[in-house]
Amino acid sequence: MKWYFRDLQKYSDTDPFTFNENLQIKADLLDRYADEVIDASDFKVEGTAFADQGDVIIDSHIVGKLVVPSSRSLTPVDLPLDFTVEEFYVPTKAAESRYGKDDVVFVLDEDDMVDMQRAVVDNVILHIPMHVLSPEELAGKEMPSGNDWDVMTVDDYSKQKAELKTVDPRLAELKNFFKNRDSK
Repeated sequence: MKWYFRDLQKYSDTDPFTFNENLQIKADLLDRYADEVIDASDFKVEGTAFADQGDVIIDSHIVGKLVVPSSRSLTPVDLPLDFTVEEFYVPTKAAESRYGKDDVVFVLDEDDMVDMQRAVVDNVILHIPMHVLSPEELAGKEMPSGNDWDVMTVDDYSKQKAELKTVDPRLAELKNFFKNRDSK
């Protein structure tokens, strides 16, 4: 799904360019983001593109499913995705100032191509949450562990840290040793 920027500039908001495609982005995802993605279904992409003041606005709805590693145990987790994206394509750097900081704006020449497949791949990656847990991990399954290591919760870590702060009663007198020297 690639279109020339100049061709998209011909459509108006009353008669927009519409698209409805199934994209196979698994190869792109695995090539660019092998650590974040294990598998991907085809993604359904539908939307419109139209020109406004020489700029092109693309609104799209993206639906598909990824298999990603759990952020705790690296076990595969199904992650359904369903989101919308609005992107602005402008012909000059000056036109970029018409949009806010939170808007996604790309500056393109008239002969440049709008690569919707690349935009979908980038947005799919952006919609993967930082913390992904398997259903078992969400249900409270025991944390993973191995030879001389284990994953612990923040509460467990706080308890362990508090236990390490307790002083052996035989050494308690030593904590006042330097206080007497400083007072002289």
